Amino acid sequence: MKKLLTAIALSGLTTMAMAETQAVTVIVSDASNMTQGMAMVLANQMQAQGAQVDILLCDQAGALALKEAGGEALKPNDVTPAQLLNAAMQKGATASVCALYLPNTGYTQAQLKEGVSVAKPDAMASAMLEKQRKVFSF
Repeated sequence: MKKLLTAIALSGLTTMAMAETQAVTVIVSDASNMTQGMAMVLANQMQAQGAQVDILLCDQAGALALKEAGGEALKPNDVTPAQLLNAAMQKGATASVCALYLPNTGYTQAQLKEGVSVAKPDAMASAMLEKQRKVFSF
């Protein structure tokens, strides 16, 4: 009986911890290297503080999702926004390009980094409407 109660208590704590995870959507469309960089720095910091981060890239920022993404390194850590995106993804962030990006730029899904998807507007809108989700746009 004691083992059963312990298991139930641990299950409840796990459920509470999962429920307390903050869901965050970071939308980046700005062409500015510094703005893209700050968005990625903040996404990584939110992750470090326990948030589940979903990154949506559109317009000029969609280039961060390309395999060939380069960019100018930013001080003080000499990293590019694309490298910061990679770091966030390696730690569990999801990344997608907006549904308009590929058809309007001439790029193909094959040119996207591994793990980057094409956002589905209905699913993205549904996620953005979640009561506990925070949405940030850069």
